[in-house]
Amino acid sequence: MFKIPEHQVAGHQAKDGVLGPLIDDSGNFYKPLQNDERGSKEIAFYTSLSSDPRVPDNIRRYFPIFRGTKAINASDGSGLQPHLVLEDVVSSYQSPSVMDIKIGSRTWDPQASESYIEKCLKKDRESSSLTLGFRISGLKLVTSSKDASVWQPGRKFLQNLAANDAKLVLSRFVSSNVSSNDNIHPDCSFASKVFGGPSGILEQLLELKKWFEVQTIFHFYSCSVLMVYERESLMKGSSSSGALVKLVDFAHVADAKGAIDHNFLGGLCSLIKFISDVLEAPVENGFCNNYCSKE
Repeated sequence: MFKIPEHQVAGHQAKDGVLGPLIDDSGNFYKPLQNDERGSKEIAFYTSLSSDPRVPDNIRRYFPIFRGTKAINASDGSGLQPHLVLEDVVSSYQSPSVMDIKIGSRTWDPQASESYIEKCLKKDRESSSLTLGFRISGLKLVTSSKDASVWQPGRKFLQNLAANDAKLVLSRFVSSNVSSNDNIHPDCSFASKVFGGPSGILEQLLELKKWFEVQTIFHFYSCSVLMVYERESLMKGSSSSGALVKLVDFAHVADAKGAIDHNFLGGLCSLIKFISDVLEAPVENGFCNNYCSKE
């Protein structure tokens, strides 16, 4: 039946009577449909994405499959509520490690209400969005499925990282020696298999970048890049990480009106540069050596 997603790292979570997403055993992700303009915008986006011939097939794969809407019992106990039915993008993973990164230095649509813009401006100014062009909204790294060990830093810490600390977090995301001890330098031993290679995260982001350099259909405000891989399989010696990139959250997508989405493109380019730096970092004495430690 319906369950709370274990691997959701950002957004409202369906816990303690809060309205949030649910999943089932058939690979479906049920996202509560917001009853204002945001809900209708997200439906309109998914409908347009699936039918617009200007969106190349190789780009569609970076979006969760849209399976319509359905009224199900909401997680907050309020009874039947409409939900978007989407592909559960991590359903095929045994113990996925996940990072959610909100892209863009500006997360608000210029056509939004003044109060909403002020709210988003405050968040952007208090996070790394303005300085880095992105902010890490959440992450969960499964360090051992046997004893359910995870590394999951607090969201408040993640969202306001300086450049060196953002690089450190990305380095730890692809390291084998992650523990609760923050003083251990990451070894980046999985960087080449997760970030690198012809099917790695970097190549997927570069493919998205090529499209964003020319697409003038949508402007993606407050949209996230979801990065997923199977860390435990690499710990056991597998050559495949199952590295996956998906774009998620489209309640604030706007008509591009023939203009390039420089806000999203700029943030995406910044993230690509950070990941490239981690991938190309020299390894000295078994440790990744391309960042400055926290003071």
